[in-house]
Amino acid sequence: MSKNVGYIRVSSANQNTVRQLVDLKLDKVFTDHCSGAQADRPALTELLEWVREEDVVHVHSMDRLARNLPDLKELVAAINSKGASVRFYKESLEFSGEESPMSELLLNLLGAVAQFERALIKERQREGIEAAKKRGVYKGRKRVLCAASIEDLKNRRSAGEGVTALARKFGVSRQTVYSYL
Repeated sequence: MSKNVGYIRVSSANQNTVRQLVDLKLDKVFTDHCSGAQADRPALTELLEWVREEDVVHVHSMDRLARNLPDLKELVAAINSKGASVRFYKESLEFSGEESPMSELLLNLLGAVAQFERALIKERQREGIEAAKKRGVYKGRKRVLCAASIEDLKNRRSAGEGVTALARKFGVSRQTVYSYL
């Protein structure tokens, strides 16, 4: 029996998911609180393992599923390979895996537009930060760890402690650990 499965993604833990997939009766919902630029998202991975033949995966918009065209195409293909379809509400499109030139065109075209839009946002952000730095307004992000903690982190790493264990101990991401090292 087919299921209606929702996938919701916001970029950070403090963002609200309420506006996505409003008023839909869903059998199961998978929610990620992380950047769409990351391919390794826990709820998305779980969804891909859980989805079955004839299920419909409901997503608010293409950019909630992926931030670039190759990832979008790969994810849609992975869902379709399980016999399930993907429905995007903002774009009013559904991809069921049936190969049609029009479906392929729309996925490529709208996926490329989403990727382009993301690139413009990043470019404007970069320009804004540079302008703020020139005015002396932007100082960068505040350090997560104090100088003593950074020194402790470096000493523990030199002693052979793993990056994942250090990230857990200091309550930061692995990337933050690498940045301090």
